[in-house]
Amino acid sequence: MSITGIMNGLNSSLNSLNKVHGAQSSSIQKIATGSSHPSASYGPSDYAIIQRTYSNIGAVSQSNSNSQTANSMLSTAAGAVNETVSNLTSLRSTLLEAANGTNANTDRAALQKSVEQTIASIDDNASVTYNGKRLLDGTQSLTVAGENGYNTVNLGNMTSYGLGLTDSEGKSTIDLTDASSISDALDKVDSALNAATDQATSIGAAQQGLTYQSSNYTTTQENLEATATTMDGTDIAKESVNLASANTQEQMALFAIKQGLQSLSQQTVGALGGLNNHSRGAAASMLM
Repeated sequence: MSITGIMNGLNSSLNSLNKVHGAQSSSIQKIATGSSHPSASYGPSDYAIIQRTYSNIGAVSQSNSNSQTANSMLSTAAGAVNETVSNLTSLRSTLLEAANGTNANTDRAALQKSVEQTIASIDDNASVTYNGKRLLDGTQSLTVAGENGYNTVNLGNMTSYGLGLTDSEGKSTIDLTDASSISDALDKVDSALNAATDQATSIGAAQQGLTYQSSNYTTTQENLEATATTMDGTDIAKESVNLASANTQEQMALFAIKQGLQSLSQQTVGALGGLNNHSRGAAASMLM
């Protein structure tokens, strides 16, 4: 075979080796990443669609997390409000007991102490915090960020002052020492009880909505992940076969290159045989 023929064979083998290395690299990337489109070079349009899908999955996942965290915060507030409703119910019973005509002044004085203790408990409930935020002092509204916008839940003032049970100086407005003031006290407690019950109902409705929202986000995320897997999931078994085949082809190409180089060496030596020593050395230098 002529040197030209051998060189053509070597070039063909080198080209085959380059293609095999590309196939190996492709299979290794797909297996390592689990993606059939690890970069845009594997299909620009498919890659763009898949990346948007992954972006949507991330947004839905974060929205779901936000909903669950907000629900946890509302659960903390709900527990405190429920305690306040219980306190106010107990307070109303105390007022009705004080309104009974069989009570002496000393009895009403003792009941007044019970009223003060209950009001203090209501303020304790209102001091509940979540992540360092006081939830029920009238300063908080909960904004839940979701994929489709924002949802705001207002939290009212559940302190004794906010409920009208104390004045701006913290002094109780519920006075049982005078029998004639008990009717007014009952009106204030009923108003406070209505406000606390409304707040509990409002929080409960918001929690129900967030639970439903979280369920929808979970379903949406599962569907998006299934879509991404269908579009982008790597068939590991198939790529493993491809990689094994590429490895075999690599060995064949390397063998062909080795054989070609040996043939080229023999042809070169033969061509130099007819030259004198001086010419042979110059020719050998040109090939080195």
